[in-house]
Amino acid sequence: MKRVSVDIGGTFTDCFVSWDAQYVQAKALTTHHNLALGFNAALEIAIDELNLDKHTLLSQVDSVRYATTLGTNALIERKGPRVGMLITEGFASTVPCSRGRGHGDGLPYERQHDVPRAHRPEPIVPIPMIQTVRERCAFDGAVLIPLDEDDVRLKLRDLVDHGAETIVVVLINSVVNPDHELRVREIYLEEYPSYFLGAVPMLLSHQVAGRKGEYTRATSTIIDGFLHNAMYHGLGALELNLRENGYNKPMLINHNSGGMAQLNSTDALQTVHSGPVSGVAASEHLAADGGLGKVIATDMGGTSFDIGLVTEGGQKHYDFQPVIDRWLVSVPMIHLVTLGAGGGSIAHYDRLYDRIKIGPESAGSDPGPACYGRGGTNATVTDADLLLGYLEPDNYANGRIKLNARRAERAVQRTLGEHVGDDVTTIAKLIKENVDHHMANGITTELRSRGYAPSEFTMLAYGGNGPLHCCGIAQALGIQRVLTPPFASVFSALGAGNVDQLHIHEKSTYTVLFDTSTKQLLTDYQRINDTIVELEQRGRDDLVRQGIDPSIICHRTEFDMRYGNQRVETPVATNMERLENIHDVLALINEFHKRYGEQFGEGSQATESGVRINTVRVSSYVNVGKVDFKEIQPFEQRVPGTAVSSRKCHFVGVDVAIDTPVYDDAALAPRTSIDGPAVITTVATTYLVEPGWNFHTSNHGAAWFTRLD
Repeated sequence: MKRVSVDIGGTFTDCFVSWDAQYVQAKALTTHHNLALGFNAALEIAIDELNLDKHTLLSQVDSVRYATTLGTNALIERKGPRVGMLITEGFASTVPCSRGRGHGDGLPYERQHDVPRAHRPEPIVPIPMIQTVRERCAFDGAVLIPLDEDDVRLKLRDLVDHGAETIVVVLINSVVNPDHELRVREIYLEEYPSYFLGAVPMLLSHQVAGRKGEYTRATSTIIDGFLHNAMYHGLGALELNLRENGYNKPMLINHNSGGMAQLNSTDALQTVHSGPVSGVAASEHLAADGGLGKVIATDMGGTSFDIGLVTEGGQKHYDFQPVIDRWLVSVPMIHLVTLGAGGGSIAHYDRLYDRIKIGPESAGSDPGPACYGRGGTNATVTDADLLLGYLEPDNYANGRIKLNARRAERAVQRTLGEHVGDDVTTIAKLIKENVDHHMANGITTELRSRGYAPSEFTMLAYGGNGPLHCCGIAQALGIQRVLTPPFASVFSALGAGNVDQLHIHEKSTYTVLFDTSTKQLLTDYQRINDTIVELEQRGRDDLVRQGIDPSIICHRTEFDMRYGNQRVETPVATNMERLENIHDVLALINEFHKRYGEQFGEGSQATESGVRINTVRVSSYVNVGKVDFKEIQPFEQRVPGTAVSSRKCHFVGVDVAIDTPVYDDAALAPRTSIDGPAVITTVATTYLVEPGWNFHTSNHGAAWFTRLD
């Protein structure tokens, strides 16, 4: 297996190279103005270790896979084209009005409930760029008002005259009957051939989101259109860079659904948060291979702290209507909770609560933390870690970034000294304690909201700063053991190479499995089976178009189900390919009954109110070769590690500095055991073993932290 996988984060670009039996990891600062530069810098580090040249490596690898935050950054910075929208007459206010609580989407909890000061986000499509067309389809797809083609031509001309660079079409009930949207595109191409407008894309909502829900389908299509140019040009530059260096295969892009596809089969919306999702996918594989059971995946990078859950059996939690930036969208995305608590997160004084607060603002990679010496002036978590003695100034990022303790000290004093005191060590401890508790609270909230206790899970700590802060997080959580996985600092990049080639298609339906008024079960299976066949064919077509052999394509079916007219829908996965008889219907109802009870408590089920299927979802995928994670459980027999030096370190809860032994990469050899306090500085990251903790290694460079008391 020869593969290059890359995770382009807000601060660092992580690279993982699988070259037959050799695995190599590398990191470089992200170059936001040209992502190819950061990728090249990380790849150069990897090929030096492999003793290869770039052309040889890229011409021989099976694939290059990217997970990127390019779309996320474009949304944050509002850098995108002028978007125009066509919508059914009478629905022009669907997007501007959003929902009743749309003002709170994407905001912290306390701001969601601050109604007196609430305001809706600045719209991506301004009201003058919304045009309505005369047409209407009913809920079942029946045409109530035929499409007025002359009206369409008039409204298209108006959008073009007002400078539309991307056009989205959102017609009511088009997921049931897409004929009108398809005809709008035909008219557009008739009126404005490509040699008139060039690359002005038109996106149809039924092709972006397959479920009913006009607002979420509209926002999904708008965001997809807004990100289209940024993704096309940004990823196009990356692909051109690969071509220039000998790579002639299709470039693969990771999706936030936990799969990946070729660039020409990827919507921009699918790339948002694809980097952290790749880490959750790698955690799922690690849990299955290593027999870990339930795991809580935590990724602490330079910009954010991401939390994901993988329960027993490798089942991932999905958001089917996630919030991206400030908008609720309709796209299946692996569930993530993101906190502004990375190494570059800025510490500031909160006057209201009279305490230090971390993030969500980040120093990023440019200028970065003050200690980077690149112009940053704000105190960050990394500055605090340096002042506490955890980081080695001359050996950070394997010596490629020199840290300046004096700049860190000045930033901490300037930002927080007036409010907290002049002792920089005390302030740095407060920053460390605050960020660790902030992350622990985020994990606790996520687990409790889903009915889990932290003690049921193994915590995985990865990302550039995960091994550095995992003991503090675990101590605040009250859990006894933490696993830092193999290649922890680039674990999400590793996951980007481990995911299957996958497409998810879904379609709204109205299928009653149990009718409470007639007390009858579904007996007409044709319509639901036809929907499954249609979605399987769409997934198969996607994969075949990318050169996949149809005989190796697999399908997995899932239904969104609910009791009666409840608003809450529960996804139910099934191994059944089709509904054939009444026993299949009963088995599906029983599985729904079980899943509902697990989520909301046994006894909360309400079969007597009827059971309905609202959405059919089919995942079409191809299994790919994966990195082996077997045998990562800790060894019973262990050998003590050998320190190479020592230095003074400060720890939360300890008044004086402690002379702390320092270890190098040799400490990652299997069976090594080290009692805290200790610092392990490797070429990739820093492991901090706090007092009261033990560090011991297993195979593949995995390391376990366990409480001693």
